[in-house]
Amino acid sequence: MTTTEAKKWFRVHRRTADPRLRLVCFPHAGGTAQLFHGWPALLPSDVEVLAVRYPGRQDRLAEACIEDMATLADTIEDALRPWLDRPLALFGHSMGACVAYEVALRLEARGIVPEHLMVSAHEAPHRADRAALHDADDETLISHVRQLGDLHSEAYDIPELRDLLLPALRSDYRLIEGYHPPNPAPVKAPITAYAGQDDQSCALDAVLAWSGLTAPGAFELSPYPGDHFYLVAREAEVVADVAARLARG
Repeated sequence: MTTTEAKKWFRVHRRTADPRLRLVCFPHAGGTAQLFHGWPALLPSDVEVLAVRYPGRQDRLAEACIEDMATLADTIEDALRPWLDRPLALFGHSMGACVAYEVALRLEARGIVPEHLMVSAHEAPHRADRAALHDADDETLISHVRQLGDLHSEAYDIPELRDLLLPALRSDYRLIEGYHPPNPAPVKAPITAYAGQDDQSCALDAVLAWSGLTAPGAFELSPYPGDHFYLVAREAEVVADVAARLARG
């Protein structure tokens, strides 16, 4: 992958020419890099934020979505190569938690251990219940998304926006619902799991199962009031917690 091709995968927020660390942020199913637009101003200036831009939405709307986890993780890991001159940490929300985990595995296979893997609003891969919502009709899929929390769901009421948003949402659900690693490998990086205390999509014991995917004593749970999209209302608190963990090294 050329540097030009790699750059389209990330929205880069840089506040210094010489960052100490890069935080790679992975959005949820149907989500965009916009979820993390407020984070750079809340993080230390020496932390550069790379928000992942999945194809099939926003300024990558004309590109085909990727519906296979291995292909997506392989491609993002490849795209990260121009940014490997600094330590990396990974934060993934919902579907993005699993993508971040798979990218971490690929980085570690190349000898690059992330400083931290932070997974949000998703069960450990081997404990997740998988439905078949990607095959459901539009109204059922949209209703499910609305039950998770009110994050711009009003866009589905506008026919023009609905037609633009639904293909990426459905493709992402096909990707995550087709992801069934029976015996996921542990990572060397420490893991913190973030969760909304009222998130009905994540059983707490299944979130805690992330502890089995890192070294003993290298897992922590960080819960917050709120639903599946708790990190929007609690953005300042969540980012402060992320910053504190990154400062530990």
